[in-house]
Amino acid sequence: MVRVLLPLHLQTLAKAGAEVKLEVKQPVTQNSILDALEIQYPMLRGTVRDHLTRKRRAKVRFFACQEDVTHDPPDATLPGAIASGSEPFMIIGAIAGG
Repeated sequence: MVRVLLPLHLQTLAKAGAEVKLEVKQPVTQNSILDALEIQYPMLRGTVRDHLTRKRRAKVRFFACQEDVTHDPPDATLPGAIASGSEPFMIIGAIAGG
C-alpha cells in the first residue's frame, strides 16, 4: 500500500483524511500513484493533472522521502520507501500571490 498525503482542499473534495492508502501498480511512479488516486477518488480527476494532457497542474508539487520530485519524469520509479508505504508520497498545493 502506498501512502499519499493530500492537501486540505483535496481532502475536502475527496471526503477523505489527510492520508489515503492506495493499491498502486508496479513500478511505483508519480503517474501510477495519480492513476490509483483518480480511480479510488474520481472526484479528484482534473485537480492534480489536466484532464486531456495528464500533465501536472502548475500549482501542484510532489515530494517523496522529503525530496521535491515535482520536475522528475512522471514515469520515473520512486524510492522503495514510497512503494513499501514506509514513507508517504506528498501532494502539496503551491501558494501564490502577493
